[in-house]
Amino acid sequence: MRTNNLGYPRIGSNRELKKACELYWSGKITSDELVATGEKIRKDNWLLQANAGIDLIPSNDFSFYDQVLDLSLTLGAIPEQYKEFSEKNSELDLYFAMARGAQKDNLDVKAMEMTKWFDTNYHYIVPEFTRNQKFSLFSEKIINEFKEAKKLGIKTKPVLIGPVSYLLLGKEKQTGFHRIELINNLLPVYFEILKKLEAEDVEYIQFDEPFLALNLSDIERAAITRTYNEINNHFPTIKIIVANYFDCFGENLRTALSLPVHTLHLDLVRCSLQLDDILASKYLSDKTHFSLGIVDGRNIWKNDFKESLSLIKKAINAFGKDRILIAPSCSLLHSPCDLELETNETTLTPEIKQWLAFSKQKIEEVVLLKKFACSELDAKNHPEYIENTIANAKRKTATIIHNETVKNRVSKIAEKDSQRDNSFIIRRKKQIEALQLPLFPTTTIGSFPQTTEVRSWRAKFKKGELTQQHYDELIQKETEETIRFQEETGIDVLVHGEFERNDMVEYFGEQLDGFTFTKNGWVQSYGSRCVKPPIIYGDVSRPKPMTVKWSEFAQSLTSKWVKGMLTGPVTILQWSFVRNDQPRATTCTQIALAIRDEVVDLENAGIKIIQIDEPAIREGLPLRKEEWNNYLDWAIKAFRIAASGVKDDTQIHTHMCYSEFNDIIQNIADMDADIITIECSRSQMELLDAFADFKYPNEIGPGVYDIHSPRVPSSKEMLHLLEKATAVIPADQLWVNPDCGLKTRHWDETKKALIEMVDAAKKMRVLAQKEVLV
Repeated sequence: MRTNNLGYPRIGSNRELKKACELYWSGKITSDELVATGEKIRKDNWLLQANAGIDLIPSNDFSFYDQVLDLSLTLGAIPEQYKEFSEKNSELDLYFAMARGAQKDNLDVKAMEMTKWFDTNYHYIVPEFTRNQKFSLFSEKIINEFKEAKKLGIKTKPVLIGPVSYLLLGKEKQTGFHRIELINNLLPVYFEILKKLEAEDVEYIQFDEPFLALNLSDIERAAITRTYNEINNHFPTIKIIVANYFDCFGENLRTALSLPVHTLHLDLVRCSLQLDDILASKYLSDKTHFSLGIVDGRNIWKNDFKESLSLIKKAINAFGKDRILIAPSCSLLHSPCDLELETNETTLTPEIKQWLAFSKQKIEEVVLLKKFACSELDAKNHPEYIENTIANAKRKTATIIHNETVKNRVSKIAEKDSQRDNSFIIRRKKQIEALQLPLFPTTTIGSFPQTTEVRSWRAKFKKGELTQQHYDELIQKETEETIRFQEETGIDVLVHGEFERNDMVEYFGEQLDGFTFTKNGWVQSYGSRCVKPPIIYGDVSRPKPMTVKWSEFAQSLTSKWVKGMLTGPVTILQWSFVRNDQPRATTCTQIALAIRDEVVDLENAGIKIIQIDEPAIREGLPLRKEEWNNYLDWAIKAFRIAASGVKDDTQIHTHMCYSEFNDIIQNIADMDADIITIECSRSQMELLDAFADFKYPNEIGPGVYDIHSPRVPSSKEMLHLLEKATAVIPADQLWVNPDCGLKTRHWDETKKALIEMVDAAKKMRVLAQKEVLV
């Protein structure tokens, strides 16, 4: 029996990679210094796993920005728009330009599209494909990192996204073909990579094929079969691991079991029953090894050794120990680095901490499970097993988890609690009369740049170095300056800037019962963007108002409308580590009731426009379509419960980003938000097609510029996007806004971009007036 790890967090235990990347982008360190930081993180990760006792240690799981972008660069899948930039800049700068866009040396290139990695909050850079796309080995990162580990005396298992999943992750930039047709052009480059690794005496290679968890067509399944038959024919001595995760193989099980590969990885956390399906399958080979994903790679709860060992023993009885690998369910990219860094017992109490395991501890759990499964002695006698049993038993009986008042309120929810008083048509008339906004009203998504100074105030306040009064005065000043800037710029619906907030989920979780927090529980969301998800350990309720104070203050500064800014129940759920002892739907409903109370309090405080952000609605979709309806039923209902406690003339906004809406557009409409703002700039308004085809009845704010890029678009560029929008959506339904919050941007670029945005909106009003006159 061996231990196997699919991937390890690459941000560094203290977010060293984030800090180094941002210093490099700002010109404060050299590329050599950035590269050295990456080398240090990789070395630390490899040694940590080796010293813990992991047998199959991954390489090429490190990335400076995104593993899908890494592979695009490796395969030479570089869009034509970057050709001139690549000729004048280093490979590293080309890489970051593809991820973030760049304005340099009279060159202006936009970032590639970005979207969610399956049902996670991780974002990847979407590959772009053209008909007859050519691929060639452009970067040897995967080979170089394997050699780098060898110098440390560690023979790693290189990891790369499988050919079929890579193609399916991408997007056709021309019509008339399907990207899966490019498999013939793609495989020779994979073979070239494998040949180079074979020359370095590689033993194992892991191919991630997570699309095996989705509904695949016969053509796509055939492509997988052909791919691994050819790999086996060309490289029979390399032990190929095909890793599927986030769900079962489902109807792809026959295809998976028939592959001529050494090992199949199973996610037994998301789908424990698939082991029985495999044992019952007539396609089961007596040679295939199985990597049992038994430790949860996506959540932070301590493994239940008793439960895991029962599954492991079932596999041993069927296959024998020598055909078993013990592993996390998926890459640990989605987990924080190290629970040992949580030393503040006020932030994370010992009672709750004993129930948790982060990436380092999950590695230790994998090794312990192998030890227990292989031990001739009874595992129950091991101190680690006893400690695990006690901790899990205490969690089940802990009184801090349950709140009967919350449970009773959830049980009494009626249908009327998820319905506005009247339809959108009636509400819209009342809102037009009450709000008096112009055509193409301008707004932002909520947050404004949080400077180092603003973040330092929050840190000093938490340490007790600033009094509440002094802290409030500083935030008030920053808020007022932001309100004045928006007024001067001509923005129609203002926001207060959210300077008091650390994170759009963490800020609310800190004020809700049933949540706890970490100090260093960071995970990567995209690029250098890291988030620190709250931990939902118990029943959720709102003890007191959370945002009314700052919304009221901002509204008192101006005669223009100021939006109240809230995070929606589904997004709070999705972007937290959620308790696994009750259905997610129940937890989401508890959060929805807490947000509903806040919405009502904002309205009572005179806030007439309230935004309830739900960027994670689509992210939460199960991977298999047959399971969508159940999720969408409770998710959409949760949003409506949160939004439906207000009068008709109070305008409810929601925001969504980096999602494809075509297949859930009816459900988006069922949310019944008065206004929806969406990310549209990277896709050049393509996402609007779904709303146009559906004849979406409510109002829409398609993002007209990309806030994840440092480049400043011109009003002409934004005007072009708005003209594309008016070609498919009536002008009186359109709002003008960036595609997401501005928290991570700098003030200089933010001010320039918003001035250009308002100018574009004004020009659209002039054009619309001319059309009326004509």
